[in-house]
Amino acid sequence: MSTHARPLAEWLSAASDEQLSTLFTARRVRPDVNWQDFFDAAEALLDPASLARVLPTLTRDEAAALLAFAASPASEHSAQRETLESLALLRPDGAPFPPVVTAVADRAEPSAPSDTVPEPTTDTETAHAAERAFTTVSTLADLLLLAREKPFTLLAGGNVSAGEKRQLGESGVVAESIDALIAIAVDSRLVAPDARRLRTTPQTEEWLRSSVADRWSTLVECFRDALPRGLRTADGGWIPPSDWADAHPWDPAWAEQSTALLERARLLGLIADEGREPAWAAAIRRGASVDATPLTALLPSEVDRIFLQNDLSAISPGPLAPGLDVRLRTIAARESAAQASTYRFTPESIAHALVAGETEQSILEFLESLSLTGIPQPLRYLVTQTAQRHGLVRVSTDAETGRTRIESSDQHLIEAMSVDQGLRPLALTKHVASLTTRVGRDTVYWALTDARYPATLVDEDGHAVAGERNPVSEATPDPAPDYSGLIAALRSHQGPDADAAWLDRELEAAVRAKAVLRVSVGMPDGSTRELILEATGLGGGRLRGRDRAADVERTLPVSSIRAATVIAQ
Repeated sequence: MSTHARPLAEWLSAASDEQLSTLFTARRVRPDVNWQDFFDAAEALLDPASLARVLPTLTRDEAAALLAFAASPASEHSAQRETLESLALLRPDGAPFPPVVTAVADRAEPSAPSDTVPEPTTDTETAHAAERAFTTVSTLADLLLLAREKPFTLLAGGNVSAGEKRQLGESGVVAESIDALIAIAVDSRLVAPDARRLRTTPQTEEWLRSSVADRWSTLVECFRDALPRGLRTADGGWIPPSDWADAHPWDPAWAEQSTALLERARLLGLIADEGREPAWAAAIRRGASVDATPLTALLPSEVDRIFLQNDLSAISPGPLAPGLDVRLRTIAARESAAQASTYRFTPESIAHALVAGETEQSILEFLESLSLTGIPQPLRYLVTQTAQRHGLVRVSTDAETGRTRIESSDQHLIEAMSVDQGLRPLALTKHVASLTTRVGRDTVYWALTDARYPATLVDEDGHAVAGERNPVSEATPDPAPDYSGLIAALRSHQGPDADAAWLDRELEAAVRAKAVLRVSVGMPDGSTRELILEATGLGGGRLRGRDRAADVERTLPVSSIRAATVIAQ
């Protein structure tokens, strides 16, 4: 047992519950850790393994200050001293605990920050940065629309699987940017992991229908808020990007993490390829609120009208306003994405819109309001015919039996479904002029939809309802650990006499180690006598041990022992 733990134990016992919770959170203490008292806590916090976990979290300034305090407790690092004390790395007098000194002995001295202000971008670089930001916002919208239809599969480590990346690459997303784009979306709470799936969140729909300026502003604000504390400045901005690589010098994983953060900043148009900085990024770096005006001034103007063609295609003469684009893409498949995008209407795309809750009337009204040329007759016919066919198959739950019932006015469809090999897992059974199954209503509905049957869900009153295949997942931050139980347990073992408590622990440790002690014993006449004892037992308030000088077994009342020092083990 280390004697260095006692000063820390006394500091812990005097700390408030809030200070203890902050410390335990920063040191990643488990709320169910098996600590009996503050001495256990102090020893654990000064354990080399625990120190090895906390040192990589220190910022460059904190690491430099800790090394300076190890060399001289009088070092002038007042800004970092409070933080280091709150992490239980410094004693109240400013000196690091001896185990901390040992832990940092072989740590490299952090390099001094350059504090070099990034050079402003040239006009060409500024235009490229704006274009890259616009591309990032558009590509991220594409990813979210795909995730809304089919959540991405996650690997055990939380990354998107290689198969998903391959499919995204086939959809036109640059494979090398997928991880960075998803990280940006996670920071912005636009996607959230849920049961090994990456799903969209309630914020996604609002973001998708926002303007490019609002979309970009949201991404940048969330990116800034999610930056590690080593990159943040007191005014709410961030340190120069040239210093990011050394912001956490003792973290072996920081090099990879800082590179990833720089790539996200580049994708968002906050950094140019040569490390220079656009004007809009400079203001944000200094802590100003996000203003997208300088960036959007360099982007092509959005349009709110399109050309509908006789060949069932649509052409947007410029970037279509996001809200209109999102709705149009529930009705038509986008074939090309550029300043002039093209869309294609098909029976499947119209059916997809009907499944999503659109109606024949709502589709035609939307297209009328959007088109510069009216609705061509072929497109109107396609919408009408698809809408008439949609809903021929009705899927409901039988109120009496609880089974799922499939009905249709077209008996040919009933016969086709009953023999469809692709529907065998549903175990469909004929019942009068319908089909029934034990499989749940929603599962049956989506199976029929995937098999291209014109199915619709109906409720108990026979009214059509929209199906929700992939419900959104709320992006909730991890709950803060609750240390109230641990703190209460530690305080319950906190006695009024710290000296007596520490002596008991020293004696217990000596007995376990069969150590040799120098014991100071108070005598009845007020004098003090020193004995050299080989500790053999402790119990009933008495210490037993062999007196080496007299070669006899002695039993001493613990209450008479004034001090005990280990001299050999």
